[in-house]
Amino acid sequence: MKKKLGTIFMAATLTLALGACTATKDAGSEADGGSKKGGEKVLNLNNGSEPTSFDPVIGFDAVSWNALNNIMEGLTRLGKDNKPAPAAAKSWDISNDGKTYTFHLRPDAKWSNGDKVKAGDFVYAWKRLLDPKTGSSAAFLGYFIEGAEAYNTGKGSADDVKVAAKDDQTFEVTLTSAQAYFLSVIANPAFFPVDEKVAKENPKWFAEAKSFVGNGPFNLTGWTHDSEMTMKKNDKYWDAKNVKLDKVHWAMVDDTNTEYQMFKKGDLDKSDVPSDLAESLFKDPELHIDDQAGEYFYRFNLTKEPFQNANIRKAFAMAVDQKEMVDYVTKNKEKEAYGFVSYGFKDPSGKDFRETNGDLVKTDPKQAKELLKKGMQEEGYSKLPQVTLTYSTDDVHKKIAEALQGMFKKNLNVDVKLANMEANVFVTEQKAIKLQLSRSSFLADYADPINFLENFQTGHSMNRTGWSNKEYDQLIKDAKSEGDETKRFELMYKAEKVLFQDMPIIPIHFYNQVYLLNKSVTGIVYHPVGYLELKWADKK
Repeated sequence: MKKKLGTIFMAATLTLALGACTATKDAGSEADGGSKKGGEKVLNLNNGSEPTSFDPVIGFDAVSWNALNNIMEGLTRLGKDNKPAPAAAKSWDISNDGKTYTFHLRPDAKWSNGDKVKAGDFVYAWKRLLDPKTGSSAAFLGYFIEGAEAYNTGKGSADDVKVAAKDDQTFEVTLTSAQAYFLSVIANPAFFPVDEKVAKENPKWFAEAKSFVGNGPFNLTGWTHDSEMTMKKNDKYWDAKNVKLDKVHWAMVDDTNTEYQMFKKGDLDKSDVPSDLAESLFKDPELHIDDQAGEYFYRFNLTKEPFQNANIRKAFAMAVDQKEMVDYVTKNKEKEAYGFVSYGFKDPSGKDFRETNGDLVKTDPKQAKELLKKGMQEEGYSKLPQVTLTYSTDDVHKKIAEALQGMFKKNLNVDVKLANMEANVFVTEQKAIKLQLSRSSFLADYADPINFLENFQTGHSMNRTGWSNKEYDQLIKDAKSEGDETKRFELMYKAEKVLFQDMPIIPIHFYNQVYLLNKSVTGIVYHPVGYLELKWADKK
C-alpha cells in the first residue's frame, strides 16, 4: 500500500500530504459555503492534499482512494458490515473448484455520461492494471488471476490473462487457485472498471472534473487542483435512491491544527485530532474511534550505507520506543507495533495473528548500542556515515520524525538529519529507493495477513527497501497457493519472523481512525480494511 496520511483515512491510512495554503480561506466556496444551501445536503470534508491520481490503477493511496471510492465502484463494494456485497455486478457464480467466477452485471449500471457499464470495460481496465507499460504499483493485487503475473512481468501477453467478456453483461475471471478473499480484493479501486470508449478517445479522462467519467454514487463536478473538489449525487447510479447527500465538498489542508479550527468554525464536518489537543478532545462527545488495519513504520534502504548491515538496522530499530511514541507524540490511543501484521486477523483456531506471533522487535537501548558497535566493526566504520531521515510534509509526520531523531541521539548517540518533501515527490523518491531512511505506512487492501506480508517480496512494488530474502519469497509463494488454512497461517507466521530477523523496517504503531464528526452527520462507514464510504451518509 500504500500510505496513511495523518489518521485519515489514513493512513488508511488509506494513508495528508500537501494542500495549497489558500485551501483554508477558500474551503466551502465551491460547496456553496455551508452545510445546507437552498435545501441541499452538503457534506464538507478534508482530503489532506491533492489526489495522486483519479486513474484507478495509479491513485493507489489514501489521498486518492477516499474520493475515488465514492465516484466509482467495482464488481463488489464493501457493505456496512465490511463484507463484499454486489455492486456493478448484481450476482456471480463460482465454479466447483473455486477458481472461476462468472459475474452478471446490472442492466441498470451506467456511467455518468449515460453509457452502459459493460463487461468489456472490466476486461479493458483489469488488463490495463496488469500492463507493464501502465506501471501500476497495484498490479500485484491481480496476480491471483491466471496469466496476470506473467503478463505484468513481461513473460506473457495480455491474451494469456484469464479475464473475458462473455457478452456485455457477463464477465468471467479464472484464478490460479481458490482465494477466500477474492471478492474483498476486487472492491479495491485498482479493480474499478474504465469506460473503454471514453479512455480511448481521451487517455487523460481522469485528470479533470469536466472529463471524468465514473459509475459511483457521486459525480466529480469540480476540481481546483491543490485546493478543493466537489462531488454531486449521481442520478444515473443504479442505487441512487439510497444516496442521501446532494453534494460533498473536499478541502485540501495538510495541517491537522488548521483542519481542527475549520471543524470548530463549521467549515468542515470531520477533523482529525491534533496531538497537542488529544488529551482534552478524547472527552469530546463528537469524537469517534474506529478500528483500522494498517501500520505506520519506517523503511531502511539496504542499498545505501550504513543500512546494508543487519546489525546496524537492528540497532536503530531497538533504539525506538514505540510506547513512548504513542503515549507522548501521536497521542491517539494507537497500539504500539512490534510486528507488521496488525491486530484483527484470526487464524483457523480463532487466535489473533498478532497475539500468536508476538513481539518481533523490542525497545532495548543497551543491546542497540552493542549491535551498533558490532555492525560498525563488521563494516570497518570508525565513524557512522551520515544518516538522513526523510518524511513527507505533514505536522504529524514531523513530530514522529523529531521524536525518532531524539531517540537515536539518546539511545545510540547518533546525530540524524531530518528532511521533508512534498508528498508526491516523496513517494516518487521512495519508490525509486533513493531515500536512506524514510517514513511509510500501509493500509490493508483486503482482509488477510498475506496482504501485509506480500509487500516485502523481492522486487515487489511496495517493498521499497532493496531487501531480498529467498526463504521469505518462498514462504509467501507457498502461502498463496496453500489451500489448508492452518498450514497457510503457519507459513505466514514463519514469514513474518524471517522479515524481522533481517529488519528492513522499523514498526511504529498500528492505525486506528480517530476523528471528530459533526453530530448532524450520520451513516459514514469507515471500513477497518477499505475506504471511506459516503454512499449511505446523511446530514440533517
